[in-house]
Amino acid sequence: MSEPAPLVHPAPRARVRAMKEYHPPLGNRDGLRLDFNENTLACSPAVREVLGRISIGELTRYPERESVEAIVAAHLGLPPAQIAITNGVDEAIHVLFEAYLDEDDELLLPVPTYTMYEVYASATEARVVTVLAGEDLDFPFEKLAASINSRTKIIAIANPNSPSGTMAPREQIVELARLAPQAVILVDEAYFHFCGETVMDLIGTLPNLIVARTFSKAYGLAGLRVGVLAGPVDLMHWIRRVLSPYSVNSVALACLPAALDDTVYLDWYVSEVLAARDEFEKALKEAHVHYWPSRANFILVDIGPRHKEFVLQMLADGVLVRDRSNDPGCDGRVRITVGTREQMQKAVVALKKALSVVRCEEAQ
Repeated sequence: MSEPAPLVHPAPRARVRAMKEYHPPLGNRDGLRLDFNENTLACSPAVREVLGRISIGELTRYPERESVEAIVAAHLGLPPAQIAITNGVDEAIHVLFEAYLDEDDELLLPVPTYTMYEVYASATEARVVTVLAGEDLDFPFEKLAASINSRTKIIAIANPNSPSGTMAPREQIVELARLAPQAVILVDEAYFHFCGETVMDLIGTLPNLIVARTFSKAYGLAGLRVGVLAGPVDLMHWIRRVLSPYSVNSVALACLPAALDDTVYLDWYVSEVLAARDEFEKALKEAHVHYWPSRANFILVDIGPRHKEFVLQMLADGVLVRDRSNDPGCDGRVRITVGTREQMQKAVVALKKALSVVRCEEAQ
């Protein structure tokens, strides 16, 4: 009797084996969550009412997105053919890259920025070309413009950017679209509500512009995973071909119109965060902590060599913050989400204690 053949596991695609890995700390997130830039309080009360009305029978049906896409399109001032609802902005990025990045193409990426751009691009045959921002972390327009060539197929711009909180000026986005007519210019406006600046009004005017938005931040729907892509009809046609018709669940679709309608809650939460951001920046100045002025609901601070100890000390006091030291050009830097004023007062107490610990260790 012959020996049984050894077990061999099927091999994934070479590109998958070479993909950049991303390991977000998604376990045991008890405490004040200032690590993921989520809404730190709650979704709209109107959303909670919708959740209470959803019947178990409704969950047996496949989600129907067309009517909700029409509502979202009207909210954005666009025709429905120019938008697509997605399973968070992550799916939006994924399907865009799948639709437009081919072998020998290049994704032009200013860094540091949102990690998932590089992760999803690395699953394609395209090459990722990174352009490092300066010490001020301002948008590196001149270096980006100089990096454009005939192979540039997508330029991804988070605006405001994470983890820096800085902005790419509107006129520079327009100029990049002009310099690279063969490329899709993706402007990811995940934090739009905290800065109020947008290029959404240029959809259709700039033939290569696509804008992404999320409902995970200001709207407080991160757990429902819903985002939107907006762009010219010709570009959206190919994105819809890649996009699954059922990727956005029926609960998210049911809740989204209520979230959009409740502008009173949205405006209150945004104004609360902006007030808290101002107060927190003052506290950072008083504590002699270098930080980058932010246009989003987070602030990047420079802790220095003891950044890991700082994060652990904050955690010990019940405050979660995000170590961004592995990001390009961000050694020693930590990103802190801004919540309500009351929450940030608690964060300041923990911050001062953590700083005293790490500064004492540095002095020894």
